[in-house]
Amino acid sequence: MVFVLALGAALANALTSIFQRMGVEKAPASATLRLSLIVHALHKRIWLLGFALMIVSFLLQATALHLGRLSQVQPVLTTELVFLVAVLATWFGFTVGRREWLGSLAVTAGLAGFLFFAHPEYGMATPPLWEWLIAGGACTVAIGVTIALALRGPAWWRAAMFGTGAAISFAFTSACTKAVSDFAAHDVASLYRHWQTYALAAFGALAVFLAQNAYHAGPIVASQSTIVLVDPLASILIGVGIFGDSLRTSGPWGPLEALSLLVMFAGAYWLAHSPMVSGIYGDDKSRPALTRRSAHLPDATCPTTPS
Repeated sequence: MVFVLALGAALANALTSIFQRMGVEKAPASATLRLSLIVHALHKRIWLLGFALMIVSFLLQATALHLGRLSQVQPVLTTELVFLVAVLATWFGFTVGRREWLGSLAVTAGLAGFLFFAHPEYGMATPPLWEWLIAGGACTVAIGVTIALALRGPAWWRAAMFGTGAAISFAFTSACTKAVSDFAAHDVASLYRHWQTYALAAFGALAVFLAQNAYHAGPIVASQSTIVLVDPLASILIGVGIFGDSLRTSGPWGPLEALSLLVMFAGAYWLAHSPMVSGIYGDDKSRPALTRRSAHLPDATCPTTPS
């Protein structure tokens, strides 16, 4: 059930990334790191559809995290890129080539290998406050560094840095989500008493904001690959560091799970750089490929709002 829920969240994430990219791809360049980018997005029906799917993904992920482990659930979300390729092929009519097939195979095989060899097991149920502070502080510093690095450079670099910051934010949000879901299982009415509830809201909002800037700043290949790759890696570190998740590392298990992760990440990176995904922007920059292929989707602009 944990894996089914995590796969459902990955599919919802793939649809979210496409719809929200479509919602912000025509926003003014000056909107980067400004609330006007979110205001622009809120006027787009397709972005709102992506936001609704983001909520669905969160609920599925929260349930999976409650039932499973952080280092078990988050790597499964790497399959988002596989679902992304499937959606682009079936819904938008892109052609699936050898690269997409091999990349998808590498992601799924690497993920299966990691989960089998590492066999993540749950450690402590309630991390002490000092471990939360260290993890939260480290994530905050890392996010600040990525934002600073994203302020200069070519479009692909800016998208990658914003994506990295969003991925770290998502990882810490997932850790808070696991804690909050455990609290909710005992007493939903007491959630307001736990600081993790407010940290979840703060880091979750920051993650969404940085993700929108990543989609807006440059090619989706740069933003999506960093979000998908950095999130599970940061989540594994947080899971081991504060939740005490135990991974098998003795004997041959350690090298085998490391090799599996390399295969999974290499497949995801190769998949993200496939012509199908990196070619979402067509030669005509004024009319992105997604927009041209989406005539059957809801009108991108709300009828009461001028485009």
